[in-house]
Amino acid sequence: MNTANAPSSHLSIPVEGMTCASCVRRVEKAVSGVPGVVKAVANLATERVDVDFTGKADAAAVRDAIRKAGYDAASQSIDIAIDGMTCASCVRRVEKAITATPGVMSATVNLATEKATISFIPGSTGLAEIEAAIREAGYTPHRLDVLKDTATAGDTKEAERKRLLRDLIISGVLTLPLFVLEMGSHVFAAWHHALMGHRAWLYPAYFVLTTLVLFGPGLRFFRKGIPAILRLAPDMNSLVVLGASAAWLYSAVATFAPALLPAGTVNVYYEAAAVIVTLILFGRYLEARAKGRTSEAISRLVGLQAKSARVARNGAIVELPLGEVLAGDSIHVRPGERLPVDGVVAAGASYVDESMVTGEPVPVSKEKGSPVVGGTLNTTGSFSYRATKVGADTLLAQIIRMVETAQGSKLPIQGIVDEVTAWFVPAVVVAALLTFLAWFFFGPSPALAFALVNAVAVLIIACPCAMGLATPTSIMVGTGRAAELGVLFRKGEALQTLKSADVIAFDKTGTLTQGHPVLTDLEAASGFARASLLPLVAAVEAQSEHPIAKAIVTAAQAESHAVPAITGFEAVPGYGAHGQANGTHVAVGAARYMEKLGLSVDQFAAVAYRLASEGKTPLYAAVDGALAAIIAVSDPVKPESASIIAALKQAGLHVALITGDNRRTAEAIGTMLGIDHIVAEVLPDGKVKALDGLRAGGKTLAFVGDGINDAPALAAADVGIAIGTGTDVAIESADVVLMSGDLNGVLNAMRLSHATLRNIRQNLFWAFAYNVVLIPVAAGVLYPFNGMLLSPMLAAGAMATSSVFVLGNALRLRRFSAR
Repeated sequence: MNTANAPSSHLSIPVEGMTCASCVRRVEKAVSGVPGVVKAVANLATERVDVDFTGKADAAAVRDAIRKAGYDAASQSIDIAIDGMTCASCVRRVEKAITATPGVMSATVNLATEKATISFIPGSTGLAEIEAAIREAGYTPHRLDVLKDTATAGDTKEAERKRLLRDLIISGVLTLPLFVLEMGSHVFAAWHHALMGHRAWLYPAYFVLTTLVLFGPGLRFFRKGIPAILRLAPDMNSLVVLGASAAWLYSAVATFAPALLPAGTVNVYYEAAAVIVTLILFGRYLEARAKGRTSEAISRLVGLQAKSARVARNGAIVELPLGEVLAGDSIHVRPGERLPVDGVVAAGASYVDESMVTGEPVPVSKEKGSPVVGGTLNTTGSFSYRATKVGADTLLAQIIRMVETAQGSKLPIQGIVDEVTAWFVPAVVVAALLTFLAWFFFGPSPALAFALVNAVAVLIIACPCAMGLATPTSIMVGTGRAAELGVLFRKGEALQTLKSADVIAFDKTGTLTQGHPVLTDLEAASGFARASLLPLVAAVEAQSEHPIAKAIVTAAQAESHAVPAITGFEAVPGYGAHGQANGTHVAVGAARYMEKLGLSVDQFAAVAYRLASEGKTPLYAAVDGALAAIIAVSDPVKPESASIIAALKQAGLHVALITGDNRRTAEAIGTMLGIDHIVAEVLPDGKVKALDGLRAGGKTLAFVGDGINDAPALAAADVGIAIGTGTDVAIESADVVLMSGDLNGVLNAMRLSHATLRNIRQNLFWAFAYNVVLIPVAAGVLYPFNGMLLSPMLAAGAMATSSVFVLGNALRLRRFSAR
């Protein structure tokens, strides 16, 4: 093939992971195999690969080839707000324009949020080129900053809602006389005859009123619709312009040049043109109100941010704007105040309401060393704390980013809509043209009037607004409601995938259990009492840093026991420890230590067997040479774990336990909770292999974990669910984050997934069914059977109703209640 004159393009892509010449060769070979690539040159020093294409550059294909070769193509993701989108075809057009920009790997445009999320290769393209592509497509881009622009976007939408209300009122006032006079003449014959006698001045008055409506409040449709027609890419605005203009122009000819029309066709349709614009403005206004409500979760989150902070500077407490607070600053908080940024308590104590983060209503005790989160509410006491994260690094800012990312996501189910809307509007124009021709050539007299009215009705009723709003509005409301309940969907796709889960696997420590050891059992031998034994045992264990020892000391302190001082302390490696407390010799250790001291533990054999069956390791205490007690410290199961597992199994899911803990403990916990499949004693990579085994047969799998060692499994699962009280690494690897450690969040996430997908299906059914049923009705298929025709006014009303119905249905998700 001769490519000498073929248009060419070039990309320069950063590559991560190249370390030697063989890496360079491997990358070059992989990229050269991409269709359209004529040359690929990798450079180890600059860590880039330069790629020449014949024709349009395919950045996504190059990235995929680099990843398959074992390396990664560095990319950047940005969000851009876009003004002017009104329907699903607009979304499709903007996505197509952005992805056509060299260096752009993917673009997801959301009609409900009016934003685009774009992944591109830095250096190969930039924001200016992407924004230029959006403008060329006929829309207006705006750059975003998470914290500032989230609030600003709300103000912008409110301003647009007010403009719509103003235009709706103007349009309504101008349309009302037209509607009353014309509709009245259709109902009352005497009225009709009276009006006919005044046509000479009445029709020109109608013309003036309708012209003011179309080119006043209705001008917004012409500004968007006509350029779209000229680009041969008609959208919803184009349909409105074509329909309303056709009715207006025909009426104008009938008014001022009636001789140009065939006999019997001199009719006016001014009221149809004006009412179409008024009804669609009314629909737009209702949409704007509903859209504002769909994003209320984000608005509330932004509203939680404090506006200022009381900071210690130069020996004095000064009030500073939030933007001037620095990491390391000492911040002072009074009762009833919101915490401005994240940090660690340095002095004082209080209870803080963290419900906005965890969804838990009970205030949490805070004292020196406790972490605190910006946006939470201090209740009773005063304290000072050291700022650790400020600005966009705070947890509140991260939560807002997570929710916005999820709300802007495009679910796989949205692909159906995208495929349909790619051809829908042009198909409607063709359908309207065919309707006109069919009525003109085969319709009853006056054929021209019938042809015009029915073609206009088809154009108006077929607006794809409802299709464009069906999925994103449900995602917005569903993920927003989830955030209010402490469940963060970091990726919107997880909403759909989680609903399809067949298997759910849990980590043990910190997920099904509390994650830290506590004293669970202390059974005293005859002649001894728990109240006197616990402080003695704690005195010995206080000398140790072992977590089990800390659990015993913590238990003694929790029961308000004074832990006595210890003398003569000695640790016996592998056995235990002993010392003198209050003049009493105390020894604590395993059964073999008691045997070494010449003491039999047989009297506790039954208790020891029970503890072992529960996955607990027993310890023993001896006082002055006599066996005094058997003790067990373990990581206790969370109170809600059993009920959660039972509910998941009842829902038909297969539940598994995957842990690095020893098999005996894992099986004891699994048996206690009713878990059938248990994988124990595995390293992090072993957890991933275990997931692969559970996924056999094409099953969809969710994994719930909290630790660093869970991160690979969270990333490898179809849906990773991280306990938010866990590590940052685990949270970053997950698709869903439970901001509290309460496992009820797992059920809430799954129930929300089912509710949201059900809501989306309802919306899509309504949007598609509406068009499938009413377009033929508007075209007049029922006329031969019952004489029924759909006027353009009713078509406009039905179109507006369909969009409002979809939005109203999505808003029902706001009433979702937590388990």
